[in-house]
Amino acid sequence: MSLDAALCHAACDARDPRFDGRFFIGVTSTGIYCRCVCPARMTKPQNRRFFASPAAAERAGFRPCLLCRPEAAPGLAPIDRPGQLAQMALTRIEEGALEEMGLEALADELGVTDRHLRRVTLEAFGASPIELAQTHRLLTAKRLLAETQLSMTDVALASGFRSLRRFNAAFQESYSLSPSQIRRKAASPGAGLTLQLAARAPWRPGPSFAFLAMRALAGVESAGPDHYARTLTLAGRSGWLQVRATEKGIAATVSESLAPALRPLIVKLRRAFDLDADITAIDAHLARDPALAGAIGSDPAIRLVGGLDPFEIAVRAVCGQQVTAKAGVALTARLAAAFGAPLAGGEALGLVHLFPAAAELAGASVEAIAALGMPRKRAQTLVGLAQAVCSDPRALAPERLVALAGIGPWTAGYVALRAFHDPDAFPPGDAALINAMGGDRRAQARPDWAPWRGYAALRLWRSLAKEEQKCP
Repeated sequence: MSLDAALCHAACDARDPRFDGRFFIGVTSTGIYCRCVCPARMTKPQNRRFFASPAAAERAGFRPCLLCRPEAAPGLAPIDRPGQLAQMALTRIEEGALEEMGLEALADELGVTDRHLRRVTLEAFGASPIELAQTHRLLTAKRLLAETQLSMTDVALASGFRSLRRFNAAFQESYSLSPSQIRRKAASPGAGLTLQLAARAPWRPGPSFAFLAMRALAGVESAGPDHYARTLTLAGRSGWLQVRATEKGIAATVSESLAPALRPLIVKLRRAFDLDADITAIDAHLARDPALAGAIGSDPAIRLVGGLDPFEIAVRAVCGQQVTAKAGVALTARLAAAFGAPLAGGEALGLVHLFPAAAELAGASVEAIAALGMPRKRAQTLVGLAQAVCSDPRALAPERLVALAGIGPWTAGYVALRAFHDPDAFPPGDAALINAMGGDRRAQARPDWAPWRGYAALRLWRSLAKEEQKCP
């Protein structure tokens, strides 16, 4: 990935937070790499080298700054990445795919050869898949050392290392420091498993939390103006998490039972809260349409709020077909209460059970689901969806969903928008969007909104300012 040196130098000199995470500065005089917002005295221009990612900086022999902490920098949104394949690979690598399946299996999952995957990641990020994975393991471990009180063994396992010995060796090899030295040099660990995740400025958390509060499922979720909590199963671990808005992003407190799944959870939280979006560029693009300009000027920085579980989002979409948002949420909550497994430990947050897994709904009777208050055909759709996902998790891909009985383009579009965070998804035929666009049932997303038609959809839903929107 080529970087404009003049722009990078200017961003460094100005310490411009809008460029935080877009590039990293290797300081040749110290061997350390930093963010452009590092509070330390900025090095002279002749001592700067610029890199597109932490992995590229570490590949060149630089180690991360303990002061500005590159692992806490916001990354680039998928729309900003040099290629969709590279971004998909990076997301799966950050979730731990290489540890789970290896490079060849990951490449096969993405539909390419391992040689092509290496070439793509080198071009996009300046590092191979193995180097990306190693850097992410190290930076995740560094974050946990600084922000939690997990034992060294737990930090090693949660970061993706197979053994404490390999964990210690990797730190010494990459940073010339032991994990215990990094913990002593870092800020004092906070109580519990609380992680700070930065958002790319400007950050207005209110609209995102309001969106979640309107759709919170009783027993599974609770939400307010500046907080959100829920139960979750991830990587075979069940627990709860609580997210609170901060001035610069979010603070996520996680139950200890989810500690081994922190790597994929961090990735999912960043995507769900859309922390990496260049929201200024998105707003500027959409504001060129006079129909959106007024709303953007008075209500800027609306982010694309996603979900943590694609299957849950698909179920919500089916339950919300042809009904209001309020009715869809109530119906989904009854489904979760009837079929979700109980979970202890989150009662103080109003969390008492998990959302049903695909296997639980796949084995349920159509009659039992219909008795919750939905048409029998919709209950059949839910069972068919769950059975398809149990057979092949890739059945949730929007292009495959439309092949299932009872699922049409609107449902697939909504899943693409909220489950897979497609910034250009626009659910066709959505009643609320049609109303917001003047009532013309032929109205569709305008081509000039691309590649951010999904953000336009969220703005149109929000512009109605009605609780009874036909958006689940």
